[in-house]
Amino acid sequence: MRVSVIGGSTVDEMLYEQAREVGRLLGEADHAVVCGGRGGVMEAVCRGASEAGGKTIGILPGDDRRAANEFVDTAIATGIGNMRNVLVALNGDGTIAIDGSTGTLSEIALALDYGRPVAGIETHDIAGVEAVETPQEAVAYVEKA
Repeated sequence: MRVSVIGGSTVDEMLYEQAREVGRLLGEADHAVVCGGRGGVMEAVCRGASEAGGKTIGILPGDDRRAANEFVDTAIATGIGNMRNVLVALNGDGTIAIDGSTGTLSEIALALDYGRPVAGIETHDIAGVEAVETPQEAVAYVEKA
């Protein structure tokens, strides 16, 4: 299964480590990670998945694949800016949101519109998002939903 992981492009150490743990758990379960391919939550989840032998896909806003963080296996340059959020949401079978601002909020809305289950750690409190406390709960939620 593919899991979109979305969240803040800058995060504190605690959230970075939670995102890294989400990536590790997804990688160990042989799920591919789909994300925006840049820093913060995106880097952390890719790092965790990579360290666990998992696959990572980064859907980038710009036109340069080299802008991806070093833990992205497959970088997809789009040249469409934040409109790439549609592709991030569409290409996961489930979504895990960690922290984030308006870009994350748009990805949550898109994932819900596409009927994807969404688990959230320290993110927007809106209808349809299953608030969870731990990376384990987030992964378990998208796996069973």
